[in-house]
Amino acid sequence: MTVSLRPFRASDVQDVGDFLIRHYLPGNRDGNWLRPEWDYMHSHPYLDEDALNRIGVWEDSGKIVAVAHYESSLGEVFFQVHPERSYLKADLLEYAEEQLYQLDSQGRKSLRIYLKDYDREFEGAARTRSYRPTEDPGRPMARFPVPPQLPEVQLPEGFTLKSLAEENDLVRIHRVLWRGFDHPGEPPEEGIEWRRKMQSSPQFREDLTLVVAEPGGNYVCFCGLWYEEVNRYAYIEPLATDPDYRRMGLAGAAVREGIRRCASLGAREIFVGSDQAFYRSLGFNVTHCSRSWTKEID
Repeated sequence: MTVSLRPFRASDVQDVGDFLIRHYLPGNRDGNWLRPEWDYMHSHPYLDEDALNRIGVWEDSGKIVAVAHYESSLGEVFFQVHPERSYLKADLLEYAEEQLYQLDSQGRKSLRIYLKDYDREFEGAARTRSYRPTEDPGRPMARFPVPPQLPEVQLPEGFTLKSLAEENDLVRIHRVLWRGFDHPGEPPEEGIEWRRKMQSSPQFREDLTLVVAEPGGNYVCFCGLWYEEVNRYAYIEPLATDPDYRRMGLAGAAVREGIRRCASLGAREIFVGSDQAFYRSLGFNVTHCSRSWTKEID
């Protein structure tokens, strides 16, 4: 059997997702992205869809065995590899340099790749090709094993927690996410379509996407959860609280309620891409980190 390389095609959104499910190991020990990370990437408004055909897909007998891709724009690269195809890592790096680089204003090419901090083999391949690790803190992944019982969810008086299955107000969603990620002023009207796109993934679930409303009805906290039913885990993305309503326990309540709902569906573990003290206080612990390495290409 011969491994072949081809460019990304539209059906790969589903096919790569299936690949990530098929080779997942508990605790994310497989080293690849979680399926929800891939789904979230393709529904995010910042994704550069014009360059998707530069993503590389490796196949063996019609089955995906590796992928080299960016997340939002060219210049940042992530790798998904079949656990038995580690010998492809050098090829993945070579492909990234040929197709996934970023051009600066002077026409110079550069790459920033992300490698799991325990993958010495991949690090060795990167060093051989003159990549150097950066001082960037990287992208941590934290895990929460779902306990048999979960604490009661409590909110301040007058605040309510609901899912988008009950009320899905895009204007209010847009405002809480805009403010929750510390953008100045009021959100631009055109951003409503961004929020619509974020709900476009087939894996998006209104019943697992939660908001906290203040007494006047405005959303002041947003918590999205993505459930992967085959391997029985969930992923938190995004979580944001309006700065005027922080330190009131709203985010903690939303996350706990999201975990409770996912546990009722069978989730055994919850993941989040963060090492913030907030998540540690809820019982999350970092399992690994994707560190960034850079290279300027002649």
